[in-house]
Amino acid sequence: MTTKIIRLSLKAIYNNKLRSFLTMLGIIIGVMAVVILVSITQGATRGITSSIENMGSDRITATISDEDVTVTPENVEALTQYSSISSVAPTIALSKTVKKGSNTGNYSVVGVTSSYFDVMDEDIQRGRLICDSDNEWHTGVCVIGTEVATKLFGTWDAVGGTINIGDRVYKVVGVLEEQGSSLVGSDDSKVLIPYTTAARATGSSGVSSFYVKASSSDSVETAVNVIESYLLAATRDEDAFSVNNQSDILDTMDDVTNTLSLLLAGIAAISLIVGGIGIMNIMLVSVTERTREIGIRKAVGAKRRHILLQFLCESCVLSVLGGLIGLLMSLVGIYIYNIAASGSVNMNWTIALAAIAFCAVIGVLFGSYPAAKASKLQPIEALRAE
Repeated sequence: MTTKIIRLSLKAIYNNKLRSFLTMLGIIIGVMAVVILVSITQGATRGITSSIENMGSDRITATISDEDVTVTPENVEALTQYSSISSVAPTIALSKTVKKGSNTGNYSVVGVTSSYFDVMDEDIQRGRLICDSDNEWHTGVCVIGTEVATKLFGTWDAVGGTINIGDRVYKVVGVLEEQGSSLVGSDDSKVLIPYTTAARATGSSGVSSFYVKASSSDSVETAVNVIESYLLAATRDEDAFSVNNQSDILDTMDDVTNTLSLLLAGIAAISLIVGGIGIMNIMLVSVTERTREIGIRKAVGAKRRHILLQFLCESCVLSVLGGLIGLLMSLVGIYIYNIAASGSVNMNWTIALAAIAFCAVIGVLFGSYPAAKASKLQPIEALRAE
């Protein structure tokens, strides 16, 4: 009996192909919206998480926001006396235009000490790093990223060349290894100069930010406590500074992306509910159109539950079939997105299967009333219908 009911439902849908497709369209769009949006969001989350993890689990970032507080490089470098801290790298950022002849670019210009490369796990592929003597003598040298070298010199072999940062000429003494992009943009588009040279150019004597490398991943929490205690003593205001490590950022990212995924899924699920309303509407029309058919079936012995199951099955088939088509279209949509955005997003099959299950629930919920209405028709009244 169940097989016969399913066969009758499929036949009824097939006999009204266009109407059935238009009915399923809301479900198709809803499934596509849920699956594609959540998959892209989670794909982006994985990329961001990978970028954060690549920064190093033992790295800590400290920022001093109070301009009235003066902390010297020597002060922060003294933190290395603690066993939980391996090295400290004060930095200072410059807002200067970088030029090479007629080529101009807005790159990240950062004043660093020799310890910066150890803390940030960066190395060079050509030339040398910025050393202690560069900071001691305020030399006009720089180490550049591969993107800067390519755009300004047309080649990575830029060692020995010169560039203009603001009004001063700097000699390129090294080119960093290619690193790719991170949360803040391309890591290959920065220019590193001696910290003291940058301080002289900005007229700043205090450190506004610095990086710390913990002795090990197990000592990160201890290192954070040491830094916070030091900065609290220096600023006497816990709101005047911030200390972050990669674990904190990852936890925050997880919270944000989980909330965003739920929000997107909730918004997209509205399309499924609208599609369910469309199914209920068309099933009510179908009941009206097939009143005589229902009367004949009841007259020849069909029971109320048979009519109920037939229309309920028809509603579920419409909903689930629309969900499966939406799932297929989602695969195509994700494939096109990966080509257009050079991404590597994969379909989240957990969400996909949940969407199909939700479609089945929608079919039952929104098909119940039309099915109940059809099953309650009296044979004589149904046979009288034109």
